[in-house]
Amino acid sequence: MQKVTPFLWFDNNAEEAADFYTSIFKDSKINNKTRYVEGGMGPKGSIMTVEFELEGQRFTALNGGPHFRFNEAVSFIVKCKTQKEIDYFWEKLSEGGSDQQCGWLKDKFGLSWQIVPENIAELLGYSDPEKTKRAMAALMQMKKLDIRALQEA
Repeated sequence: MQKVTPFLWFDNNAEEAADFYTSIFKDSKINNKTRYVEGGMGPKGSIMTVEFELEGQRFTALNGGPHFRFNEAVSFIVKCKTQKEIDYFWEKLSEGGSDQQCGWLKDKFGLSWQIVPENIAELLGYSDPEKTKRAMAALMQMKKLDIRALQEA
């Protein structure tokens, strides 16, 4: 059993978001949906929560109303093996959203994601201060990360 599950507050589009995310990640699924009952925060019969999985990580999405919005204080990291995988997740997750600096993007729901190579620490050369300086300078110029450019830095 997964001990910690991210709980995501949406205005009224939790089901749309869960469908969007599960369409992008290959190993994903919708596990459960609950609906509001009479006297709940939402209209009777409308979706209250959606439980879903992305690559084995469980999430719960709530239609809680417009009271709270996502911001960059919380983001999800997607570790990618290849540039092709980075390109794929970047294109899919940023559709309708916005590109951010250093491999970050906001999806169309306002949720922040970091699309990075799985060996980002090695590419940034944390054991070599000069390589770190060059790699970080290259990284700061990027939106979508470029593995080759980081390797060459």
